[in-house]
Amino acid sequence: MTRSLRGIFDEDAELYDRARPSYPPALVRTLAARVGLDTDSRVLEFGPGTGQLTVPIAELDCHVTAVELGPSMTAVARRNLRAFPRAHVEVAEFEQWPLPREPFDLMVAATSFHWLDPATRLTKVADALRPDGTLAIVTTHHTAGGSRDFFVEVQDCYERWDPATPPGLRQSTDAETATDTTGLEALGQVESLRFPQEITYTAQTYTDLLLTYSNHRALEPAARQGLLEGIRELIDNRHGGSITKRYLHELILVRRGGSS
Repeated sequence: MTRSLRGIFDEDAELYDRARPSYPPALVRTLAARVGLDTDSRVLEFGPGTGQLTVPIAELDCHVTAVELGPSMTAVARRNLRAFPRAHVEVAEFEQWPLPREPFDLMVAATSFHWLDPATRLTKVADALRPDGTLAIVTTHHTAGGSRDFFVEVQDCYERWDPATPPGLRQSTDAETATDTTGLEALGQVESLRFPQEITYTAQTYTDLLLTYSNHRALEPAARQGLLEGIRELIDNRHGGSITKRYLHELILVRRGGSS
């Protein structure tokens, strides 16, 4: 199941590119400053999607190599990176992708690290990085905030159409939310930083966003249609046609060898 869901994003790369939000500029600035990215830096990215983080890193004029499983996602990412000749995207399963001889200064996984096999991923990262290199993991949490009433009410739609929905599920606050970094200290010193953002969506743009999530795409077609229609109706009829969603992005930096 994990492998099939991992490839499901490639079904509609254009929608993914249009609907998925960019990462906060402050996160990119902090990453560049903490790692010391410059024109000589070699960056490896796993699972770039259509380039939501790849493009702002490429704008720093680094050497960027991104490895993407889906050919359709790769095509869109390459289009988005046309202005950056030092950035390129390869189509491959990362676990099987042969590492180049020259190691990387930074490896990035933006909302994608969880797709890698926990049994082998840190070994692959260690092999890819210089002895003083850094692994940067960006995680995205959907936390309480924005249109709070909507996110309570919408659970009725999920409980009706998605049998995997726990009854009475509620979003956690930022303070209650944290990425589990257990095991990362085996690679080096771990530092976590937080970057919230809130984005306002119409009924259409919000349901477009939901169709970029693997668990929504994996629903049976009738259930998916019923869920999305219920959500659109809730936004239009109870919330004036738009809602605001809160994200909490964590930037987790792991410096090899524990050096500071």
